[in-house]
Amino acid sequence: MPSGAPLGATWDDADVIFTLWSAHARAVELCLFDSPEARAPRLTVPLAKEKDHAWRAVMPGLSPGHLYGYRVSGPWDPAAGHRFNPAKVLLDPYAQAIGRPPRWHPSLVGYQAGSAGDGPADLSDSASYAPLAAVPDPAPFDWGDDRPPRTPWADTVIYEAHVKGLTAQHPGVAPQDRGRFLGVAAPVVLDHLRRLGVTAVELLPVHARANERRLSALGLTNYWGYNTLAFFAPDPRFASSTTLAAVTEFKRMVQALHAAGLEVILDVVYNHTAEGDHLGPHLSLRGIDNAAYYRLRPDRRSRYEDFTGCGNTVDMRSPPARALVMDSLRYWVREMHVDGFRFDLAPALARGTDAVQDLAGFFGAIQADPVIAPVKLLVEPWDAAPGGHQLGAFPPGWAEWNGRYRDTVRRFWRGDAGLLPDLATRLAGSRDLFGQEGRSPQASVNYVTSHDGFTLADLVSYVSKRNDANGEENRDGETHNFSWNSGEEGPTSRPEVLERRRRARRSLLVTLFVSQGVPMLSGGDEVGRTQHGNNNAYCHDSPLSWTDWALPEDQAQFLEFVRRLALYRATHAALRRTEFLRSPGDGGLDARWLRPEGGEMTEREWHDAPRQTIGLLFDGVLVVLNAQDADVDFVLPESAGGARAWTRHVDSADPDARPEIAQAGSRVRIAPGSAAVFGLSRAPSGGARIRP
Repeated sequence: MPSGAPLGATWDDADVIFTLWSAHARAVELCLFDSPEARAPRLTVPLAKEKDHAWRAVMPGLSPGHLYGYRVSGPWDPAAGHRFNPAKVLLDPYAQAIGRPPRWHPSLVGYQAGSAGDGPADLSDSASYAPLAAVPDPAPFDWGDDRPPRTPWADTVIYEAHVKGLTAQHPGVAPQDRGRFLGVAAPVVLDHLRRLGVTAVELLPVHARANERRLSALGLTNYWGYNTLAFFAPDPRFASSTTLAAVTEFKRMVQALHAAGLEVILDVVYNHTAEGDHLGPHLSLRGIDNAAYYRLRPDRRSRYEDFTGCGNTVDMRSPPARALVMDSLRYWVREMHVDGFRFDLAPALARGTDAVQDLAGFFGAIQADPVIAPVKLLVEPWDAAPGGHQLGAFPPGWAEWNGRYRDTVRRFWRGDAGLLPDLATRLAGSRDLFGQEGRSPQASVNYVTSHDGFTLADLVSYVSKRNDANGEENRDGETHNFSWNSGEEGPTSRPEVLERRRRARRSLLVTLFVSQGVPMLSGGDEVGRTQHGNNNAYCHDSPLSWTDWALPEDQAQFLEFVRRLALYRATHAALRRTEFLRSPGDGGLDARWLRPEGGEMTEREWHDAPRQTIGLLFDGVLVVLNAQDADVDFVLPESAGGARAWTRHVDSADPDARPEIAQAGSRVRIAPGSAAVFGLSRAPSGGARIRP
């Protein structure tokens, strides 16, 4: 990679140095624009080619915020992987601020219409519609005494949220800040997160993104943001203006979250870009050096290897592409003070010639970087191509979204038979997946819902998805959701159905918070957020996907239950172990698995498919889960250490009940579809007694 001035635009109080990398270009021109409304550049300046394939120009008299783009000339030879087209204005890959987002227009496409992407270049000028970068402001931000919270993994509770969706409808946030970075920093939001027991906010993509042509034609938008345009620039849709405000306001958000003791984790999409497949637009990398940045099919270099399901895959085997990603990660840690990253479709970043081959090498290298290594590193451990499901295969130091946990817990509470062995493994930290040397239960990010799929309220209200509003005739989104409707599909006024749904939501979250590993809540689940059965609301920037903060009484009660549940986990170290629970078969005994009738589960009972009630006893905590549709009398176990009584602290069937005490050996009633948590008590004579 080039030496000298860094890539991008660098202002030194007198001049701006523009530097672009391209190995196959023949000429590069800098285009300077006066405003976002400008239809053509005011000035075009050639860049000089220097060593290491760097192109550079020094421009005096410019100031931060000035808008610019590039025209890059070279061979138009799709068959060889080259798609240079100087008629297209291109965004600097190292842009730190977006001065103008792209607007869809046919001129953004580099090939002539009707040529299937392989024919002659289209020579229409895209200057009026192309994305433009803004020269960054080098003035230091006043971080004050800001410092990363550095919450240990064992104490971490993640809250996954969308910047806009979190506050777009929040009455306690100033109207001008709703849906923006500053809305996340609002005192009422920080107070909500702290009271919820959250320690880290995982934000859906905040890198600047572009809308797909299809969505624009339908009047929809890429709301979630998994269509990255610029790896360094915060998305201007979350800021008060489209020039430099996004950078400053993002930093202010991080500063406020840190002051509240909350970490900031970014969901980052480095696996593909918004340029899509061979029919996609010329926005940045495609026109700068297509063959250097993207994976091309060896048998047909006019086409892209697509491991992402999004049309292209960034080629991490290529030094400039790898440098782009590493430089971006360092920038967000050093300059923006973020505390971690969740890598979308992570295996796509580590594929060799075809199959995933270099998980340990590539992700180990990221973890070894002295700037990136101290932050939290998470992955979505699958991509969209054969061989891409790599759950449990990442190196020590990485945490993984545990889709196996999600599916097992959902199926258990849905009432599926034969799940007790797998459920027990998930509760105990998924040792089968993460038990290799150097890993711990904290490698498992446990969740029952996320942005992708049903919300918690919809999970127990719909058997079938309702995605017609997405414009794909309900073909999109996951079909196998392991969901249930609790007795009636969709909206209902039947009290018994509503109560079953509330109990099911509570039972799911009790399971989440008592499991070993790192719990993750999907933003809005704690207040009953619904998407009315849409399990793929990625294209809806509307109340359908925003959190509704107007809480009726039952949702307010549910929120209070979640708060107490999180507090219980935070105050009981047994639920935050850094070593896996051991059962007798593991060569030790930390955990005992109990049957309702009393005593430990036998080998035969583990494989008794109709059995749907189980108890887990460890470190003075007893968890009882009953997925049956009938009451179960559960015998409280005797315990070592002289304790002869148990106190029921949590009960998803009776969320407002105060702690109740019962003697060991007695029977307690566990309601249908409910979860209860007990703690050892040394004072059996005090407090209320549990009614048999």
